[in-house]
Amino acid sequence: MRPAIRAARADDQPALVALDELCFGPEAWSTVGWSDEFERVSEDRVILVADEGAVVGYVVLLLPPVVEDVVEVLRIAVAPDERRTGIGGQLMTAALERCAGRTVLLEVALSNESARGLYAGFGFEEISRRRGYYGDGEDAVIMRWRIDE
Repeated sequence: MRPAIRAARADDQPALVALDELCFGPEAWSTVGWSDEFERVSEDRVILVADEGAVVGYVVLLLPPVVEDVVEVLRIAVAPDERRTGIGGQLMTAALERCAGRTVLLEVALSNESARGLYAGFGFEEISRRRGYYGDGEDAVIMRWRIDE
């Protein structure tokens, strides 16, 4: 069964906090951070979830007007036991459908080869690195996607 991809609801917040902690450990957003994200949900901030009766993945997008034609993928995660099942691809497809004609940027840990492969499969290209970006000193790879309408 493929999960439904839908807009996050306020009652998803505890599941998102738990999933974020599971996926990102010390780099996870706090409960307060997630509350702030939900308060900002509007036309320019989108949270999508993959729902199989429980939240098994999510993506958070920052859309214009912050920078007119640039969208940022702020966060994407899939539950560890659901990885390599296509959920990440579903989430990325749903996210990119909202981004036609815009540039999309994201950052990913240099060591996260599976995520970098997923993004490359969607046409993202590496454009730069941020040395020592993460709390453990690991570099972030900045990737860009652009498709014209």
